[in-house]
Amino acid sequence: MAKHRVERLAGELKKELAAILDREIKDPRLGMVSVVSVEIAPDGCSARVYISPMVSGADAKSVSAALDSAKGFIRTELGRRLKTRVVPQLYFHVDESIAYGVRMTRMVDAQIAADEQAAVGRPPFNEDNYRE
Repeated sequence: MAKHRVERLAGELKKELAAILDREIKDPRLGMVSVVSVEIAPDGCSARVYISPMVSGADAKSVSAALDSAKGFIRTELGRRLKTRVVPQLYFHVDESIAYGVRMTRMVDAQIAADEQAAVGRPPFNEDNYRE
């Protein structure tokens, strides 16, 4: 399959998967998830789908179990919606990079706030005061 066709199929697959997960799947283990990326094999027979839980504290194992149990339904829906001869076999991976980024941002913000609190009462920085 040509590279541009694989990229186009990955974009369509990502859009349709997001719609299916948002509107069709009612599994409470899934919660709110976001489709981060889709990587399709060059032959178009398999696809790695990276999913990120949008709710902090969502258990990656329960999200993965919910996706695995709904895999057949999702492929059936994709077969109805996509104009392809073969619907790729889906392999779901939970991507926690968004949650990690949010955690790191909160930690940095907390440290900045702590530094600002500690700086109250100190004289402003002056290079002349710190020369040896």
